[in-house]
Amino acid sequence: MCKMFILIISLLASVTCYGVEPKIDTVLVKKSEKKMYLLTEGKSIKEYKVVFGANPKDHKQKEGDERTPEGKYILDSKKENSSFYKAIHISYPNENDKAKAKYSGVNPGSSIMIHGQKNGLSWLSWLSQRFNWTDGCIAVTNKEMDEIWGLINEGTPIEIQP
Repeated sequence: MCKMFILIISLLASVTCYGVEPKIDTVLVKKSEKKMYLLTEGKSIKEYKVVFGANPKDHKQKEGDERTPEGKYILDSKKENSSFYKAIHISYPNENDKAKAKYSGVNPGSSIMIHGQKNGLSWLSWLSQRFNWTDGCIAVTNKEMDEIWGLINEGTPIEIQP
């Protein structure tokens, strides 16, 4: 009985001392700030400096424009064996994006992700995270990707603002 009591007190102390990570219920990206925020009930829990597509201004219009989309999407799947360390897929294009692209006679593109660094080049993240280099994705360092990976569940909403 005494051992059980000590175990329970130890567990409670570790939770009190170290805290428990709250469930992330929304991801907010502010392109103008080059920041991504992980939110719980509207409160920022984590913040990351991010980089975007090589042509970051405005909303993605078509495949190959190197723009990062703007709007509300879902983080709908995780890809552990990505060419960019690990990746979390963003549900771009949504129905509105598809309709606009169809009207314009273009392919809206796809495969927009939050991801780490190009495999084999993570040692260059000190440089690559200083400029926009992706084809429209949102890039972080591999260390940050590991943290994000553990905090975000599939189905989490993401809003990407200008």
